[in-house]
Amino acid sequence: MRIEIWSDVVCPWCYIGKRRFEQALAEFPHRDEVEVVYRSFELDPRAPEQGTEAVVEALGRKYGGGPVAGRQMVDRVTAVAAETGLTFDFADAAHSRTLDAHRLLHLALAEGGPALQAAFKEALLAAYFTGARSMGDHNVLRQVGGSVGLDAARVDAVLGSEEFADDVQLDLAEARELGISGVPFYVLDRRLAVSGAQSAEVFTEALERAWGESRPALRMVSTVPADDSGTACGPDGCDVQPV
Repeated sequence: MRIEIWSDVVCPWCYIGKRRFEQALAEFPHRDEVEVVYRSFELDPRAPEQGTEAVVEALGRKYGGGPVAGRQMVDRVTAVAAETGLTFDFADAAHSRTLDAHRLLHLALAEGGPALQAAFKEALLAAYFTGARSMGDHNVLRQVGGSVGLDAARVDAVLGSEEFADDVQLDLAEARELGISGVPFYVLDRRLAVSGAQSAEVFTEALERAWGESRPALRMVSTVPADDSGTACGPDGCDVQPV
């Protein structure tokens, strides 16, 4: 069974959802027969290639309230992340475009398959959310790529060209066709869809249903309970409920 996950490397709910999904997958009886592939989704394609503005400043400018309000937004999602065992510290990370990170994720998939891509995805998320490292900095991308075994020469070749840009655009086009407006978004065997960083229980239900059903229609799995509505990021920002 193939699971495709549309997400961005600077999306807090994508990292939180990843942990919740992994919890469900670890307990799934057929987990060894599940292949996970990450698809590209840019939350802010108009962000600068090399950002200099901190995340809290960008949030405060976009939604009002300045850096103080931006930091409050970050603090709220940081508290939710802690419940999944993640320690977020990204308030001062540079607000940058993530196109090159996505191109390298396609490189990882092409060079080492889903396993290498998954390792690189985790390393990028950790670098950004726990280390506040810029996803627009090519030196950071080189270092993170090297840490998971990506060939340095190939990384440099991709960063110095437009290689895999078409693959990113194909992912984005398919997201539009599927009606994806926020991430994370999970498509299970092209039979079921789960939108947002749902609970492990919802992911377990989706895995079981996708495994057992043969109908090709894409169907939405039930949403999270009303008291856990902040679960996704879109072009207009990330939904965060007070803790």
